[in-house]
Amino acid sequence: MSNEKPIKELIDKLLRAYGYQDQLDEIELIKLFEEAVGVMYMKHMQKIYFKDKKLFVKLDSAALKQELNYSKEAIMHKLNQRMRKRIVQEIIIR
Repeated sequence: MSNEKPIKELIDKLLRAYGYQDQLDEIELIKLFEEAVGVMYMKHMQKIYFKDKKLFVKLDSAALKQELNYSKEAIMHKLNQRMRKRIVQEIIIR
């Protein structure tokens, strides 16, 4: 028997030890959000960032803001599921 561990597990431990896990989670979360909402929303995206367990999204279209407001709970659930932890507690659309 060997003590081999998957490389991903070792890298994750190393990143957590050096304090980079939060930044990597934010990058992954934004990438997953972009996949979840699609190209049309991304064309109208002015700004997106993650802070204090809140995902802030700024769009330049009032109609898309309204549409996204209706589906933000489902998107938040999907993001947390894909991240395998409850990382997003709220999505704020501006």
